[in-house]
Amino acid sequence: MARAAVAGEASAEAALAGVAVAEVEEALAIPPDLTAAAFFDVDNTMMRGASIFHFARGMAARKFINTGDLVSFAWQQVKFRVGGRELDQDEIQAHREQALSFVAGRPTAEFVELGEDIYDELMVDRIWSGTRALAQLHLAAGQQVWLVTATPVELAMIIARRLGLTGALGTVAESADGVYTGRLVGDILHGGAKAQAVRALAAKEGLDLRRCTAYSDSSSDVPMLTVVGTAIAVNPDADLRDTARARGWEIRDFRTGRKAARIGVPSVLGAGALAGAVAAGLAYRRRERTSP
Repeated sequence: MARAAVAGEASAEAALAGVAVAEVEEALAIPPDLTAAAFFDVDNTMMRGASIFHFARGMAARKFINTGDLVSFAWQQVKFRVGGRELDQDEIQAHREQALSFVAGRPTAEFVELGEDIYDELMVDRIWSGTRALAQLHLAAGQQVWLVTATPVELAMIIARRLGLTGALGTVAESADGVYTGRLVGDILHGGAKAQAVRALAAKEGLDLRRCTAYSDSSSDVPMLTVVGTAIAVNPDADLRDTARARGWEIRDFRTGRKAARIGVPSVLGAGALAGAVAAGLAYRRRERTSP
């Protein structure tokens, strides 16, 4: 729990440091709703599939990782998309320890540059239009809209900025003077750590969590969904669908092929993968192996 709290606090700090869409609120020219916000999971909620897998595909195309690495990412993607299952804690620990041993001493700027290019190539067309429309409803109501994801915070912020959202909470890899140290700040932003991050951000921004809304597809995000006043299951896995039905939460499923033309405003509006260094670490390791 202590590592989750540290991860949540670090994610909130990084998110506020990276906010770069104040112009969006200005462009809306509407009074801000200062105490309400919406929090969206990314993988299979805002985006089809896992963002870290799409990032890995982009790196493989650039020969930053080999076929074996991509197959490993692909297998996790199959389990995620077909079985609706995210990594368990043992798998997360193994990926974290492996990746962080490779990333130390590498610059963060290259990770960001890769993310920008790969978003344009492989992610922009995988955004769920229905979920994006929900986010726009919150923005139109003057509310902040944040992504909350286990994916590296640098990549999460790129996705948020491209979607015109307020910002992103993601896994924070420690860096000093623009170079990764090889350690995480706290732990991966997953499960309870997401709830901790939302609480930390709410405290810093003066948000009333009872007036906030959270969206996710995964039962692992129940801690985040229960920390806000309104929880909505989007493209839910089997366990989350059962939880949502038991608790009376709204369910939105954009995987059925039905057009999401009529998207209602959630009641709150009516009232007013993997550690930050996973992909970078694999990329740098592979480049070092293949360099002369």
